[in-house]
This record gives sequence, C-alpha cells and structure tokens, in this order.
Amino acid sequence: MQTIFIQVKAELGRAYEVADAASEVEQVSEVYSTSGHYDLMMKCYLPKDEDIGHFVNEAIQILPGVKDTFTIITFKAFS
Repeated sequence: MQTIFIQVKAELGRAYEVADAASEVEQVSEVYSTSGHYDLMMKCYLPKDEDIGHFVNEAIQILPGVKDTFTIITFKAFS
C-alpha cells in the first residue's frame, strides 16, 4: 500500500459537502477539516500499482464542490 495525503480547497460553503462525499470513496481513510490555504485534508491508502494522478483526477477532483487540490506523497511511516 502507498499512503498519500490530499489537501482540498472547497468552493465557499461546501467543505462539509465535499468531506461527506470524500468519505464515501473507498481509498479515503480519514478526512479532516483544516485551517490555512486548504479546507480539508484526506488520508488515502492506494494499492502499490495504482496511479496516484489518475486516482486524484478521477476520484477526488471530480467531487462536487472541489475547487483545488494539493497532493502529498509519503515515503516512510515512523509510527
């Protein structure tokens, strides 16, 4: 498995709607509201052979209310 984090900027007033929709995506493990430049952070587990770009484009960026995303690819978990 590979772990990625996706920060999501939602359209104004739609962060909760985006969070609810994202929680229905199988690969999304956790969704957090955040402060700063992005409204949400999603922790996702993908199979080793799954293309990260395709996943983000086809499963997250198409959710209603998503305005922008920023993907963080992880290498090693320490705990």
